[in-house]
Amino acid sequence: MSDVRALVEPSPGVLVHTARDRELASAHWLLSAAPAIKEARREWAENGIAVLRCGGLFTAIRISADIVHAAAGTDDPAAVCDYLARILRGPVFADHTSRRFYALVPASTSRLPVWSGNTIPDVECLGGNSFLGVPRPGRDDPRETRCHWVVPLDGPGDLCSPHAVRQLIDYGRFKRAAAERADDE
Repeated sequence: MSDVRALVEPSPGVLVHTARDRELASAHWLLSAAPAIKEARREWAENGIAVLRCGGLFTAIRISADIVHAAAGTDDPAAVCDYLARILRGPVFADHTSRRFYALVPASTSRLPVWSGNTIPDVECLGGNSFLGVPRPGRDDPRETRCHWVVPLDGPGDLCSPHAVRQLIDYGRFKRAAAERADDE
């Protein structure tokens, strides 16, 4: 019995946060990017998506699904999820209707030379005063919704590295171009 208790109970002085605690903290953090918090809460409750302002807490990098699927080597949702979690190690959501993925990165990303004046086809850096429909934390089942978290936030301020996102994009564009060349031959 004591062996089981050791696996379940935290060590003295160790703070444990449940997934629900992290989800709630992430929701409160995201809501601080809403133009109107009450309206955003209502949107999340009714539609599962709320409009948030980019550029204050986070910037979003919008990436074509074709680039993400090429980088992952598959369009299988579970495999893409595993790939993005392993490579980006930060929050990403998908919109199946527009066939785009959104990686959340630090707000300062839009001011980096690699992202300012961005001209990468099928990619857009949404900073400054951009607005974006963001799914409610916990909305992560692709079968139930068109817009969902592929890699959920692990907590407030948990963001992707802009450099890792850029490497993913470059790799996906390279693999997509190689596949197109192979098809032409």
